[in-house]
Amino acid sequence: MERLADRIILVWGVKRSLLAIAAGAFGVLALPPVGFFAAMFVSFTLLVWLIDGAAASPESSLAGRLWPAFATGWLFGFGYFVAGLWWLGHALLVDSDEFAWALPLAILGLPACLAIFYGLAAALARILWSDGMGRIAALAASFGLLEWVRSFIFTGFPWNAIGYAMMPMPVMMQSAHVIGTMGVTALSVFVFAAPALLGTRQGAKLGISLAAILFAAHLGYGAYILYLTPKPEALPEDKRPVIRLVQPAIDQSVKMDNDADREAIFETHLKLSTEAPREGGRKPDIIVWPETSIPFILTDNKDALTRIADTLDDDQILIAGAVRAEELGPGYPTRYYNSIYVIDGRGQIVAASDKVHLVPFGEYLPFEDMLNELGIQNVVEMPGGFSAAASRHLLELPSGLKFYPLVCYEIIFPDEMTGDIGQANAILNITNDSWFGSTPGPYQHFQQARVRAVETGLPLIRDANSGISAVVDARGEIVSGLKLDEIGFIDATLDGLEKNTGKPYPRQTYFWLTETLLMIIALISRRGFIFRPN
Repeated sequence: MERLADRIILVWGVKRSLLAIAAGAFGVLALPPVGFFAAMFVSFTLLVWLIDGAAASPESSLAGRLWPAFATGWLFGFGYFVAGLWWLGHALLVDSDEFAWALPLAILGLPACLAIFYGLAAALARILWSDGMGRIAALAASFGLLEWVRSFIFTGFPWNAIGYAMMPMPVMMQSAHVIGTMGVTALSVFVFAAPALLGTRQGAKLGISLAAILFAAHLGYGAYILYLTPKPEALPEDKRPVIRLVQPAIDQSVKMDNDADREAIFETHLKLSTEAPREGGRKPDIIVWPETSIPFILTDNKDALTRIADTLDDDQILIAGAVRAEELGPGYPTRYYNSIYVIDGRGQIVAASDKVHLVPFGEYLPFEDMLNELGIQNVVEMPGGFSAAASRHLLELPSGLKFYPLVCYEIIFPDEMTGDIGQANAILNITNDSWFGSTPGPYQHFQQARVRAVETGLPLIRDANSGISAVVDARGEIVSGLKLDEIGFIDATLDGLEKNTGKPYPRQTYFWLTETLLMIIALISRRGFIFRPN
């Protein structure tokens, strides 16, 4: 290990750049659909050794001294985000004649921007760099901080935060309920980077021991929650509401075509909703359709509401994604919202919720006037794009159940789990991942949705046009689900759905406590008091 570490520390030029990119790209194996979390041990061990060798002239300015570390972190991040987000380009191929030109921006441009956060993390860590365990703590604290910043700055995009690599299965997700995804991210970097101490020997015994304790605690807590903690009491099986998730797997290119296709799409959803329950099961009480599943403005189509009423029994409820239009009066443009409707058995809209956190360049165009002059349009065809709702509110069903509504990628934001979520019975997430085809994107999206269930302590009801649709309990375990691109439906019940099982943990407080402890270790090590060799 020492010989290997020395070679990597001393590597220079093009080889150094390629190695940093490869180290980041290799770490993507830890993410869905592969989920080989051990890949991150290789990635961060290499990153530590590369930063060890990221030296500059002592006469350089502060920026000059930090530049080699920033460049190393940026290259690492570029490899990580290209390998982890290349599938975003698939959305542009749905209408390739219009958007193929933007493929390089999606596949290379966005990763180049996101990699800046990892470059800053490496540079910040370099300020507190030392010989022993302290540099591992500095790197962990810096990544935790910059991943947190990435979750909100410029509307935020915390997709594939490093912590998800440490949460490939429910037994490894439970820590997120206490310290949140960003807390798991910070401690994960410490654990993943710890093997680097074996190559330089300084602080190896203490650092490896602490990393092993953290990893054991992570697994042990998960096992305790899953196997030793009783689940909340629930109503008898025949008293629980049956939830049907409809997954039609409509190709996105078809959804964008003519009126005849829209009518066929609507009929497909109605047909799957009326299918008889399998194996003598009970009829569904709640039927869920995915994002924008109603392919026209519902309030302008009274016949559609009548057909929904004819499809549903009087005691059934339909929850469906649709585009909602809001007329502001003569002389004002119509506003469009990406919405969720709750429709009762009489065809009446009894509740609705609009999407709050829109996708830049997908649902709205930043700097619209300027970019329109350059010929740049939204990926989603909508005059003026979508409008964002001012706030989020619970969807209350006639039965009294309350769902916390999240449309599409809103589910990836831990900080979106606020407001009246404490009164919710479950998280409701509808999405349309058919934009991304059979790529890693839908698998990554689903994992992040499961982690939100664990963080909040609430079950998750997730319906996707092409998958992955599933009912997930509050511990991240799949109750029932449909595979990617599978056409059909599932009927499922949830333990304790009628109760609010969420537990209000001060996750942000624990995250900042974790950051503070890591920074203290880094500072003390930097000053040479402890954690350094004699």
